[in-house]
Amino acid sequence: MGISYYANYFTWFEAARTEYFRALGLPYTECEKKGYFLPVVETHAKYRHPSTYDDLVIVRTSVSEMTKAKLRFEYQVFNKASGILLVTGFSLHVFVDASMRLVRIPEDVESRVTVFKLLTAG
Repeated sequence: MGISYYANYFTWFEAARTEYFRALGLPYTECEKKGYFLPVVETHAKYRHPSTYDDLVIVRTSVSEMTKAKLRFEYQVFNKASGILLVTGFSLHVFVDASMRLVRIPEDVESRVTVFKLLTAG
């Protein structure tokens, strides 16, 4: 069929989210070393245009919601060559400790996300 497998978009979301944290100066591995984790509790994708197996894509990632214990990431996936929007989506994450108990967003994460949102707005 030549069309990208639908679940690949969720893999791209994860890679983009990982790079978002790296851009904050908080690689996900550092978060784990500090004892907090961000499991996915909900995810969604709306397919707008098909991509094919050899397409290069760009994923724009932003935090659209931040509460005491959760982050909601929004994604837009574009075909790099044409600029066509392929898919939009989101993932919702909660912060937990090593025993999977819900915890507040660490202050350093909260402040970095807030500053990053201000710097990248517009």
